[in-house]
Amino acid sequence: MILKVVVLFLIGMGVLAMFGKLSFPGQKRLSSAKCPSCGRYRIGRGPCACGRKG
Repeated sequence: MILKVVVLFLIGMGVLAMFGKLSFPGQKRLSSAKCPSCGRYRIGRGPCACGRKG
């Protein structure tokens, strides 16, 4: 009985890992919208509020 529970748990973890590796559309655009110096999201086309080059 315990073996079945462990096997089902491992299968479930494997399925969750496969879903975690998926790349969703627009993910690259979201990562490029962050300021490289402070890491906050930039809104609009202007410079970041931190005042650095990012």
